[in-house]
Amino acid sequence: MKERRRRQLSEYFRHKLLTDTIPFWTSHAIDRTHGGFTTQLDRKGNILSGDKPMWVQGRFTWTLSRLYNSLERREEWLALAKHGIDFISRYGFDADGRVFFAVTRDGRPLRKRRYLFAEVFAVLAFAEYARASGDAQALARARQILSLIQTLAGRPWTEPGALEPKVNPAVRPMRGHSMTMILINTLQVLRDADTSSTPLPYDALIDAQIDEIFRYFVKPDMKLLLETVGPAGEYLGDSPEGRCVNPGHALETAWFVLAEARRRGDAALTARTLPIIDWSLDAGWDRRHGGILYFVDAEGRQPVQYEWDMKLWWVHNEALYAVLLAHIMTGEKKYEQWFEKILSWSLARFPDATCGEWYGYLHRDGSVSHDLKGNMWKGPFHLPRQQLFCHLLLKESLA
Repeated sequence: MKERRRRQLSEYFRHKLLTDTIPFWTSHAIDRTHGGFTTQLDRKGNILSGDKPMWVQGRFTWTLSRLYNSLERREEWLALAKHGIDFISRYGFDADGRVFFAVTRDGRPLRKRRYLFAEVFAVLAFAEYARASGDAQALARARQILSLIQTLAGRPWTEPGALEPKVNPAVRPMRGHSMTMILINTLQVLRDADTSSTPLPYDALIDAQIDEIFRYFVKPDMKLLLETVGPAGEYLGDSPEGRCVNPGHALETAWFVLAEARRRGDAALTARTLPIIDWSLDAGWDRRHGGILYFVDAEGRQPVQYEWDMKLWWVHNEALYAVLLAHIMTGEKKYEQWFEKILSWSLARFPDATCGEWYGYLHRDGSVSHDLKGNMWKGPFHLPRQQLFCHLLLKESLA
């Protein structure tokens, strides 16, 4: 990528982040009455529901803290991050240490779920805030939650995990990709924040997750990364779940691992990871309408998910950073071409030029399905992270 284009893109991502994405959320989502963030918003930023998904509370707190740590040391961002930490600390935890999936606007618990993503994003929030503020108690809380995740998640942490399995393992034993994926990034964030005298062996813990990715889920013979496999990585091709490919998850995994390879200067790990990007784009790119499909069947059969052919904001955000990182690391032209292709398609459809931010959900043809800006799943995380990370990567490449 030519220097002029890199400079133009770096300035573009920073501009959109600071004049569009972050102002949308700081203008509409800060709950000054009850604390935390009201992130279930319509197109204009009006509240659709006051209920607060706790994992989105963690995500926005991480975003604000990361902006402070990586972009500018704005006291407003640090204060808002503390605003999020205070709400999570006061209302986010059950007596058993688990994090609620959702609470009411004033913090009363609504629901817990069997998976651990609310806990994961609490780790990210407390760790990044600790890095920003120097708050030793926040760092200790992040490590405490990680320890609970280790106990509950099982492989590869402990045997067996204490979390109730999704289906009867005596009938259909399975292992899923998503927790392995997100734990790579969780450990990376906590490693950067942990200034204690007794840090955890983060590199070894990350290596264990990366090993699990390649040992069980990456299938070079199929040119796919699968979402669900048997306990030893067996292909479960007799079920839609076993044939499921989620291109967005695969691309997010790829850049988590590439980031680790870049940090370590590990050319072998880079070479091993790049095919995941190639396969995921080849399988996921919609040759009829453009954009990346939400789900793909490994054998080309009809996916069973009703939203399989939708185009989601987060998938395209993760794809953009994955291919840009691959290009910056390797200089390969094909990743630059993919970046421009995905960026062009995305910017023609996702941004809301009138009200700001991005639409989250498009039909297969790229038309808007839902014009809301936030719900139980969408919030201020994937888009600002992509804009921030793309800006910083391009800026670094120019230096």
